Amino acid sequence: MQAPFGADVAVRLEIYVSGRIEDYALIGDMQTAALVCRDGSVDWLCLPRFDSHAVFASLLGTEDHGFWRIGPVLPGSTGAPAATRRRYQGDSLILESEWDTPRGTVRVTDFMPPREDHAPQLVRIVEGVSGRVPMRSALRMRFSYGRVVPWVHKVDGRTVAVAGPDSVWLDTDAQTYGRDLTTYSDFTLGPGDRKAFCISWQPSHKGAPDTPDAQEALATTASFWREWVDHCTYHGPYREAVIRSLITLKALTYGPTGGIVAAPTTSLPEEIGGVRNWDYRYTWLRDAAITLSSLLRTGYREEAQAWREWLLRAVAGDPENLQIMYGIAGERELGETELDWLPGYENSRPVRVGNGAAHQLQLDVYGEVTEALHLGHMTGLARNDYASVLQLKLIRYLETHWDQPDEGIWEVRGPRRHFVHSKVMAWVAVDRTIKLIESGDADGPLERWRELRDEIHQDVCEKGYDKERNTFTQSYGSKELDASLLLIPQMGFLPPDDKRVIGTIEAIQRELSTPDGFILRYPTTGDEAGVDGLEGDEGAFLACSFWMADDLAMIGRVDEARQLFERLLALRNDLGLLAEEWDPRLQRQVGNFPQAFSHVPLIDTALRLTASGAYGG
Repeated sequence: MQAPFGADVAVRLEIYVSGRIEDYALIGDMQTAALVCRDGSVDWLCLPRFDSHAVFASLLGTEDHGFWRIGPVLPGSTGAPAATRRRYQGDSLILESEWDTPRGTVRVTDFMPPREDHAPQLVRIVEGVSGRVPMRSALRMRFSYGRVVPWVHKVDGRTVAVAGPDSVWLDTDAQTYGRDLTTYSDFTLGPGDRKAFCISWQPSHKGAPDTPDAQEALATTASFWREWVDHCTYHGPYREAVIRSLITLKALTYGPTGGIVAAPTTSLPEEIGGVRNWDYRYTWLRDAAITLSSLLRTGYREEAQAWREWLLRAVAGDPENLQIMYGIAGERELGETELDWLPGYENSRPVRVGNGAAHQLQLDVYGEVTEALHLGHMTGLARNDYASVLQLKLIRYLETHWDQPDEGIWEVRGPRRHFVHSKVMAWVAVDRTIKLIESGDADGPLERWRELRDEIHQDVCEKGYDKERNTFTQSYGSKELDASLLLIPQMGFLPPDDKRVIGTIEAIQRELSTPDGFILRYPTTGDEAGVDGLEGDEGAFLACSFWMADDLAMIGRVDEARQLFERLLALRNDLGLLAEEWDPRLQRQVGNFPQAFSHVPLIDTALRLTASGAYGG
């Protein structure tokens, strides 16, 4: 069948231009997620889970690796036009993108209905707003991260793509045709006209999934988000930013188990063109533990309880070998490999799947997990006796291991060190367990562990503190700083008005700030491998910058804290989303996207500033 708009248009539409990370929107169904670019292209989608192989992977390669674009056809254009405006439909994960063209205005609504018993679906509804606008859908499905071209054929009028164990079904009321291993649909919309497109994943050995009803799915999805947001107890001046961050965290939660992924992507670089490219589609205990804190403080007890149950299942039977991360169902083996057929985001290689850091020793995780269990206990989550048993087992492990060197919070791939943050968090683990015993809800060697708490505290203050510079350091014997030291007052290790705390905050401001006032994690060394064992640099770590705002508020510099916080809010994209880092040189977001470890401290800082009254009019 000949394309109605001419083959030359088809060629022009397929010129590939990578979107900036902040050009992407997130949609998801609490089991997986898709990224939609400003030009209407879905460039990343793993099915059926966050950590499954991608069926659209052009984000990390080219259009040959899979994409699905719907947008207007502009005569004479050499590329796909970006939407004139876009927004989420209220407080939801339903994306609306609108294009104003010389021929009129058109809207595309993208969403993924929360799953119940149906197959995973991505629904796209195209509507004419004014004029008569020629449109095109170009769907190129590629399985196994763009490596496998599926067999595409018709079954009872439905289009299905099959490769190995996977099948993806396309349902639409528009006419389709195939060319160049791509499924196209060309149509023109006037005011009020509507076309619906939906893809559904199904194991290839099963029959066809049910044909979706796009309008019914839209109504169900809107109702789900409306009811979920109504549970939020925060009503302060930063409500818009907090709600969007909470929705993002909910979207990163794997519904069947309660596990929370750090991000829905892999290998978005911390430095454009660099090698710091990691797979974040797993559940880090550290990230998930601080997420639990934010959920509890904003009214989401059900999600917090689901995460605690996930934790207990993941760690069950082997707490002495606590991993820093697990699969979203609690899987332990997350072997790291490189996908050499993908050129990487803006040629940032290698593209990695799996994560070799899973088996690192990171002693701070014991503190974060214990803090999360303590918070759940203090806020009245339903009692779980194994949670207390687990907490006691973790401390018994720390008794004989807290003084070992480790890879630390930043998962360095260089030699192990005695990282100060790791020791502080070991102190937190012991301190919170002592409080559990003192409350009468657990039994343990109270005096022995009080002595252990004092021993760790003294060790850190003697070996991790530089008296001449009045600052704590990254590791024992080091002169380097580390932004994780900002957590010392937040964890209660020392009070905010302690001169050593104030000195550390001010030292980090001097030595780890970018010209625009954001905070680096630690010094990197460019072409040579530094403390983390990697070459290259990275951007300002957004979580660290939020930590700085928190600390400034804690030491009474609330106006400065508010100003930093509001500069951080300005880094969000037009939809309120944040990646892991900010590149001050390129003035753009970098790292996996959207990043839970950025949105959680945003919520925490907003709550602290609201409580202090430190916000603008």
